[in-house]
Amino acid sequence: MTPTLFGRIQTRVVMIFGLGSLWTILIGPFLPRPGDMSLASMYGALFTALVVVGVLGVGWECAYHGLQQYRWEKDWPTLFGLLTAIPEGIVAYIVLDAGLPWDVRPGPPGAPGAFPLAAFLWMFTTTWLLVWATVNGPLQIVSLRWRYRGGRFDSRW
Repeated sequence: MTPTLFGRIQTRVVMIFGLGSLWTILIGPFLPRPGDMSLASMYGALFTALVVVGVLGVGWECAYHGLQQYRWEKDWPTLFGLLTAIPEGIVAYIVLDAGLPWDVRPGPPGAPGAFPLAAFLWMFTTTWLLVWATVNGPLQIVSLRWRYRGGRFDSRW
């Protein structure tokens, strides 16, 4: 069954904040960080990035839904789902690097280029691949009802 818009949004939110959080906790200490950045600051920056990717992802899903209406089967090929990481990652990094009200970046607040790019690239890429592989593999096998509910996790939603 083709996932519904609400089902895709639910899946994205659960995967980004659930699986993405666990993955971020695991890889945080191993990511490259500026020499003056503590591990706590690094985790703050990484979880801020996770929130930005999750929030922007809801908007992306709405945009993708509009574009999918022009396709006959109203869905993307699986490879498109993987390649959407490119524009999403670029926009997320631009938003993070521009500064946020709860700025956790090292350096003076609002200074462009202060968000650790290498750490973002490693975290974003590995998290995206993990989430994409989970949604397109084990989740479809283990949770058949999830698939037949259009990607929603609860039929009451």
